[in-house]
Amino acid sequence: MRLSIGILAAAALTLAACGTTPADRAVTGAGIGAAGGAVAGALVGDPLIGAAAGAAVGGVVGAATDPNDVYLGKPVWK
Repeated sequence: MRLSIGILAAAALTLAACGTTPADRAVTGAGIGAAGGAVAGALVGDPLIGAAAGAAVGGVVGAATDPNDVYLGKPVWK
């Protein structure tokens, strides 16, 4: 489980900065984190807890990053 959380945190750090505002990055980070967490959680038998943990980590990392750290372009909804 610790390995899954580590992998999820690394993925969140590299992908969470989609968007220019902290809210944009938090939403996209939470979405990416939830998807990754659900996959990682499914591997250990509990995808819902994995998705919840992934969403929390991704949202926090997304909100905490600066758009100049990692910029993957404009969000698709804008």
